[in-house]
Amino acid sequence: MRVCLLNDSFPPVIDGVVNVMLNYANYLQSDHASQVIVGTPRYPDADYSAYPYPVVAYPSFDTTSVTNGYRTGNPLAGKALASLAAFHPDLIHSHCPATATIIARLLREECGAPIVFTYHTKYDIDIARAVGNKLAAHEGVKAMVSNIAACDDIWVVSRGAGESLKALGFEGDYRVVTNGVDFARGRVCDADVEKVTAGYDLPAGVPLFLYVGRMMNYKGLPLLLKALRGLKDAGQDFRMVMIGKGPDREELEKTARDYGLMGSDGPDKVIFTGAIYERDTLRAWNTRADLFLFPSTFDTNGLVVREAAACGLASVLIAGSCAAEGVTDGRNGFTISETPEALSALLARLCLDLPHLREVGQKAMDEIYVDWRTCVAEAYERYEYVLEKKRSGALAKRKRELTDYLVAWTARSMSSQDKFRRLRQELFADFKDSALGMMENAQEAREQAPHFWERLLREREKDADASNAPKGDA
Repeated sequence: MRVCLLNDSFPPVIDGVVNVMLNYANYLQSDHASQVIVGTPRYPDADYSAYPYPVVAYPSFDTTSVTNGYRTGNPLAGKALASLAAFHPDLIHSHCPATATIIARLLREECGAPIVFTYHTKYDIDIARAVGNKLAAHEGVKAMVSNIAACDDIWVVSRGAGESLKALGFEGDYRVVTNGVDFARGRVCDADVEKVTAGYDLPAGVPLFLYVGRMMNYKGLPLLLKALRGLKDAGQDFRMVMIGKGPDREELEKTARDYGLMGSDGPDKVIFTGAIYERDTLRAWNTRADLFLFPSTFDTNGLVVREAAACGLASVLIAGSCAAEGVTDGRNGFTISETPEALSALLARLCLDLPHLREVGQKAMDEIYVDWRTCVAEAYERYEYVLEKKRSGALAKRKRELTDYLVAWTARSMSSQDKFRRLRQELFADFKDSALGMMENAQEAREQAPHFWERLLREREKDADASNAPKGDA
């Protein structure tokens, strides 16, 4: 199977979805003899030559200041689209509802491959944060949902993620396809744990709590700090290690200082380490900790909870959250109501029985841990199902939107421009930057513009007439 994986981030950016992309690519190749190509926005100085599959990096814009370090790709990059089309993918899998899915739709027009889309996170919150304007954010969400609805098979990483997508206006069907964990099952040896945690004030016998993830207020971190303040005021000693980076880290550190959790008399009870990407280092921290705290209702899957489980570390989660799916309170994890008082009371109780936390952590390892090899195998089976539906002509028919005609017209235009560009390069090999070529492109665009919307609407009306026509006695 030839699979094209698309996402709006890839190394050097490291995040949960990038981790998904890397594992899909690796296991599709190693376990299923698939050929893989990856499409992603280009980042300055990024080197993609070392990957065991081609990476097509298309032009991008610097939007890092408003998107927490992410660049925005140009979906109308004709040369990149031509490179992806030349791969002749059997199936396209998009992992982001923005540029990646626009390119997926353009690519589908070129090669006819069906699009699988995975909804990983609550993008509406990030859109609202980046845009700032309520009306613009609303329109952005509508465009995102329309882009998702245009795909052929919609996947979500949890039931809660699917309901979140429905709440945004998505009216189609979806399938839950969970993500896996690339941590090996089992705890890290004591020597490696001591090496990683050396230099930190972590007294033996003092409960150690852990958080790993982006430093964002909407992940429940203000609630977490309030709960820790209550625990401190009750006289309980502890350490809380916060691993990660994000735009709210400075504010969170200030809050911790204001609560007397940092910089006061005595040792810091809360320790911010910054980002850690090395997987074995993270495994060591998960092994050293007594409890993983993840009070997020934002996350749609919470891979860090499964990573903790891989190391025999139990988590405290918000009851009813996506991250808490599959967790039974008191058996393989702990769930609470979304209040600092509830978290503080639970921690005070659990600090008195650390051996019990090991028992619950072991059950988490046995019951909620799932590895990437298993997850990609299940995804591959679904790929085969989608392709069989396409071959048999049974792939669900979508209601065509105006954007479908726009995408089709754009794909044809880009394909024509690419063919023209190659011809021009052959004829004028010594004049790559030919001013004549630029003038011809500009003239073509001017001639096409007056007829653009007229052609789109005419095609849409033709499609509507065909669908409304009475059926004959075939």
